[in-house]
Amino acid sequence: MFLCGLMLSLCANASAPEEAATARELVTSLGRPAPARTPFAEARFMKMLDQPLIVSGQLAWLGDDRLERRVEHPNPELSTIADGEVTQQREGREPRRFSLARAPQLQILLDSFVALLGGDSRRLEQAFTIQHSADTAGHWTLTLTPRDAKLARTVSRIEIDGRGNQPRCMRMQEADGDVAVDLLGDLAAKMPATPTRDALATLCLSD
Repeated sequence: MFLCGLMLSLCANASAPEEAATARELVTSLGRPAPARTPFAEARFMKMLDQPLIVSGQLAWLGDDRLERRVEHPNPELSTIADGEVTQQREGREPRRFSLARAPQLQILLDSFVALLGGDSRRLEQAFTIQHSADTAGHWTLTLTPRDAKLARTVSRIEIDGRGNQPRCMRMQEADGDVAVDLLGDLAAKMPATPTRDALATLCLSD
């Protein structure tokens, strides 16, 4: 039994560098030249609400640490991140500006989305511990856990599902139990009118 356990341990340790290399290759393959834009539809499941909040629009990486989140439905809103500052604009209101340090969810979105669209595996590894899994059909999942303890107290992990070199879904699990699920690219148009977590998980792994 001891020998069996020892061999399993050695095999696990031997496979860790290989898994890390596979994850790096995957992240590199996801890189796009800036500006890179993708449609999104988000369902946010909150403990205090019976039904999820649903918004849709476009996410854009504009190069460097500049990210844009344009909500088109149900209410237009433009959020931009640049130079460590967040700007939110809503029709008929004055723009609201605040430090990115006040919004850990947006900091994590910036780190993950910019690293993925930029194909920057080094940045991703600096910000997160990474687990990679894949199936024989070509679907893969990256699980990102924030290294920064302060950020981890707000967002416990992000799971990104994809196929080939296309990310399809992003799930942000918050430490308080709330979850935001984003469908990306062509999948955004398939957001159900009344989504459930299980239905979205199935959709993320569909062909």
